[in-house]
Amino acid sequence: MKQQPFERSAGILMPISSLPSPYGIGTFGEEARLFVDRLVQARQKYWQVLPLGPTGYGDSPYASFSAFAGNPYLIDLDLLIEEGLLTKEYVESFRWKMEDQYVDYGLLYNSRFTVLKEAFLNSAHQETEAYLLFLEENKFWLEDFCIYTACKEHFEYIAWQEWDKDIKYRTPEALEKYGEKLEETIEFYKFVQFKFYEQWNSLKEYANESGIEIIGDIPLYMAEDSADVWQNPQIFQLDQDLNPKKVAGVPPDIFSETGQRWGNPLYDWKQLEKEDFMWWRKRMEHSAKLYDVIRIDHFIGLTKYYAIPAEDSDALNGVWKDGPGMKLIDVINESVGGKKIIAEDLGVKIPEVEEVLEKSGYPGMKILEFAFDGDRKNEHLPYNWDSNTVAYGGTHDNDTLVGYFSGLEWWELGYIREYMGAPHASIEELVDAIFKTAYESVADIVIFQLQDVLKVGNIGRMNLPSSMGTNWRWRALKDQFTPKEIERLRYLCDIYGR
Repeated sequence: MKQQPFERSAGILMPISSLPSPYGIGTFGEEARLFVDRLVQARQKYWQVLPLGPTGYGDSPYASFSAFAGNPYLIDLDLLIEEGLLTKEYVESFRWKMEDQYVDYGLLYNSRFTVLKEAFLNSAHQETEAYLLFLEENKFWLEDFCIYTACKEHFEYIAWQEWDKDIKYRTPEALEKYGEKLEETIEFYKFVQFKFYEQWNSLKEYANESGIEIIGDIPLYMAEDSADVWQNPQIFQLDQDLNPKKVAGVPPDIFSETGQRWGNPLYDWKQLEKEDFMWWRKRMEHSAKLYDVIRIDHFIGLTKYYAIPAEDSDALNGVWKDGPGMKLIDVINESVGGKKIIAEDLGVKIPEVEEVLEKSGYPGMKILEFAFDGDRKNEHLPYNWDSNTVAYGGTHDNDTLVGYFSGLEWWELGYIREYMGAPHASIEELVDAIFKTAYESVADIVIFQLQDVLKVGNIGRMNLPSSMGTNWRWRALKDQFTPKEIERLRYLCDIYGR
């Protein structure tokens, strides 16, 4: 069945990690609820968050250890204090941050799990009805994820392909051996996931009761070093040593002259089809519980995927292969129970993908930062949009709007100013003009990053593709989202019927 269009509305992209908090990273606590309240005041309908999975090397939420587990860093410590599982004095004895505006993942890594283990030791959750129900509802992934994480700790955090052979290949004897040997550690990680979902579900309920829906991002691919690849090697293109034969990425584009070699193992779509796409069914069912709307990142890969030889260091020798297309779309629609999908269809334009979007009814994306390059037929120019579109100023992979405009030459800014009807606009006034242009457009949904609402420069950029070390770190300061910005958004929603 073809998905029905979205209502005319607006939202803000704001990662949970970017919320203010005293403990080094945004969480599901009080500041998250205050953000919901501000969205309501600004007449927004959607809060888009980045993927919520546990992050590894590089701190990217798009390279998670699991498609199902949650990121322990996002658990709010004050809520654990209120439960009596921690004392404020104990929590405050740790150093959580070097500065308020950036996440310091090194400090978090060294302290967060120590504090969560203290909460675990003080908890009497194991016989509660809520915990037993959580175990039952999540048995598809929970046990294996917690064994994987406990083994990862046991083997000093090396990738699972480097573990001892018996557990690498998941022999029944090895699973039993490590299950017994690491029993307390496994129970700890179950507790962590229980608290993650307890707090997230409470926050989502608060948002929904306030009239705010959550758009959740899910990466198309899984990290090679993840519980999902370890648990289900048969559904990925791996060799007999369980190493990838081909890996994911994209051809050369505006971000990189040699393309992007992401390194994720590719799905074995034929095997998945033999299994009736069961892993994808479970993934989408799970995502539909987590979110109100699901944005599938790199949606193109469901119809055409780029396969790069695993031994290559760049993406130049990749080739396009056929994905499952509508076969998987039908499975997704069956699995999400009426929840809606947004397709991240940026990048190379492929006729087969456009056909799938038309058949599915999923809206694609348009980016205003891409609109003013090239000729007047640029699909990102607002007069080329259709209504079944989700329009962004920029995404987590782009400059902030202030950063983008600041990096342009005067003649490039000249066309943008004329297009916006603001020939003498300053950089900040151009940001206002971009908001106006998006809100007045035909696009059903308009979403801007909070950084752009606040007119933050590129110190607020979340991610620079093909780089590591300084990404996913920006945080809003407490009370930085002020009544001035709220009133501006409210005004735009009122004027342009959102």
